[in-house]
Amino acid sequence: MLTDFVRHLFPRRVRRKDLRLRYTFCLGGMACTVLLVLLTSGFLLLFHYQPHPEHAYESILALETRVFGGHYLRSLHRFASHAYLLMLFLHSLRVILTGAYRPPRQLNWWIGFALLLLSLFTAYSGYLLPMDQLALWATQTGMNLVAELPLGFLVKGILVPDAVGAGFSLLRFYVMHILVLPATISALVALHFYRIRQDKGILPYL
Repeated sequence: MLTDFVRHLFPRRVRRKDLRLRYTFCLGGMACTVLLVLLTSGFLLLFHYQPHPEHAYESILALETRVFGGHYLRSLHRFASHAYLLMLFLHSLRVILTGAYRPPRQLNWWIGFALLLLSLFTAYSGYLLPMDQLALWATQTGMNLVAELPLGFLVKGILVPDAVGAGFSLLRFYVMHILVLPATISALVALHFYRIRQDKGILPYL
């Protein structure tokens, strides 16, 4: 899988028509690039964030006011998350409009769709972490909507065992946002590139 990923990035030969920007608009590559920015900025934010109900908001304020470049770092992470979701939506739309989801690429379409859903949930899980009023009320609204879905009360019970913003719920959102979801997304991205190679994608390694 790693070999195919490297070959996808550095093919020996490329078809002339694949060099045209309007062929793919480079949306998948841009989404992957922004994801790397997200992972890097998020890793740096870990050194300043405290996942505790009484200290989370203060740690964000300290990051933005006392840490050199802290405000820029947090803004970069937020902007990259918006750009990443936008790139994913546009990439999915391009795949649908060009029929790239058809056999033999249907498996890779489902992998990409799973990436989109997981990325949306990752953004939602990160929304609570600042622990300001907007984060608390938005997360509470989202959990109330989830509870109305079939078996939604089970999902809400797992994500929010006590109350939105309380100790265990904040800890679970934190662990999902910094570990579980990024690791799953990274694995699916690698699998996505691997399937492109196996399905003879836009840059065939000849």
